[in-house]
Amino acid sequence: MNIRQAEKIKLISLGGVGELGKNMYVVEIDQSIFVVDAGLMYPEGEMLGIDVVIPDITYLTENANRVKGVFLTHGHDENIGGIFNIIKYIPAVPVYGTRLTLALVAEKIKEYGIKSTTNLKGIQASTELIIENTKISFFQTNHSIPDSIGVCFHTSMGAIVHTGDFKFDQTKYGSSQSDIGKMARIGEEGVLCLLSDSTNAEIPGFTKSESSVAQAISDAMYNAPGRIILAAYASNFNRIQQIVDGAAENNRRLVIVGKPLMNLISMAIRLGYIQADEDAFLPVQEISKHPDKQIAILTTGHKSEPLAGLTRLAKGTVKHITISKTDTVLIAATPIPGHEISFTKTIDLLARAGANVLGGKHTHVSGHGYQEELKMMLNIMKPQYFIPIQGEFKMQRAHAKLANSTGIPDDRIFLIEKGDVVEFTPDHVRTGSKVSTGNVLIDGLGVGDIGNIVLRDRRLLSQDGILIVVVTLDRKRKNIVAGPEIISRGFVYVRESEALLEKSTVIVSEIVSATMQEQAIEWSSLKLKIRESLNQFLYEKTKRRPMILPIIMEV
Repeated sequence: MNIRQAEKIKLISLGGVGELGKNMYVVEIDQSIFVVDAGLMYPEGEMLGIDVVIPDITYLTENANRVKGVFLTHGHDENIGGIFNIIKYIPAVPVYGTRLTLALVAEKIKEYGIKSTTNLKGIQASTELIIENTKISFFQTNHSIPDSIGVCFHTSMGAIVHTGDFKFDQTKYGSSQSDIGKMARIGEEGVLCLLSDSTNAEIPGFTKSESSVAQAISDAMYNAPGRIILAAYASNFNRIQQIVDGAAENNRRLVIVGKPLMNLISMAIRLGYIQADEDAFLPVQEISKHPDKQIAILTTGHKSEPLAGLTRLAKGTVKHITISKTDTVLIAATPIPGHEISFTKTIDLLARAGANVLGGKHTHVSGHGYQEELKMMLNIMKPQYFIPIQGEFKMQRAHAKLANSTGIPDDRIFLIEKGDVVEFTPDHVRTGSKVSTGNVLIDGLGVGDIGNIVLRDRRLLSQDGILIVVVTLDRKRKNIVAGPEIISRGFVYVRESEALLEKSTVIVSEIVSATMQEQAIEWSSLKLKIRESLNQFLYEKTKRRPMILPIIMEV
């Protein structure tokens, strides 16, 4: 195929830079828009009550007729968790992914009531596509989940390469090996710009091999005097396979805690991504019928709370299982930045329950490459320009320094924010323009109906509580029929603050009585006076500012 002469190429991040998760990148070749990944991010501490966060896709919906395809690099939530939103608003767009990735997508979109999977298009690392005269190829990468790929858009100015998540594990483990030969061929043909994973750009050296973790898990099972309880990320298929293998090697039956995890493992076994004998698993109801030395228990959680299942076990809220002093707990996971406190608290809770807790660098390795692997990718691809992606800004900057050490000049490295546009033409490369970006917050079944004002109100409620003032009036007779009644929630303990609330009641009564004598009574004005007067009084007495909610009823 003759590659079409490209006049303009734009690269944009709608998520996944300056943060961990929520990956979504736009490759715009002339009038055609291609999207790489559509992920989610678990909420930060100040996002009270929010379940997950996905990228704002306003730019895509405004240009829906130009969006030609979405390409998913692998099946982790931070790369596929937001795909339902694209399918919802741009239903005609094809979604390309490998077999396991699309199986996980199909399950994910069911949660949001999307049943049609007709636009899910299966690909392999060897697939080549021609879309709008643009050639798109893929290459296999090694990550903690099988079927991980990188994406390459071939243009007349050179290739645009997105690495996806990757590391270079030199020891053969599993089926997902990096196709270094194909990467090298892409680099030899010429790469205009490389977009590469920055998650571990601050950590020197190479990641440890998965094979070392497999041995550590097996040894822990062998040495445990009683039951062994293991915690791992549900999305880390390598780790789950190692736990299944370790249980079999040590004559232990594996008990899966939680129906979602059991469904995920059953799907992976059915598709051939996890190998296990039929008698490898034991129903949780039968755990008491077998000696402790023959039991291994697997529990899990999501990226922001990998020990969620362990927390329930430690609190004794899981039926049929109670942690005892003869149990060994093996944590085959590490917390992501920002969630270390909840991680530590769970370990402390397990220690209080009497369990022997094991974990650390021997029982988990990252699925993301360290510095030497990132430099190896840069040297294989030999890009003219470089954009570090997928990480907080400090990680992007560390990755930029690595690129500089491999010979890429500073003026050819772009540290971008969400919405920044990097534009390539045959004559120049420039940045400066921006597109609309932001966060879409998901709370329960509500998608995007929670904004900054609602979050502000939730923060205020969490800090100083709420005071509700209820008063019933007779407009014609101009008197108070009932109340004022003051209800406090999260502000003060009523039994110990009777004098404060009695004085607040007097203040409200005086304001209402004075207002009722006026010719024209404006309820909005009355509510404002109540709020302002109570706010000033309560702050003088308590140095707190509760949310004050006046409710005026008329008879």
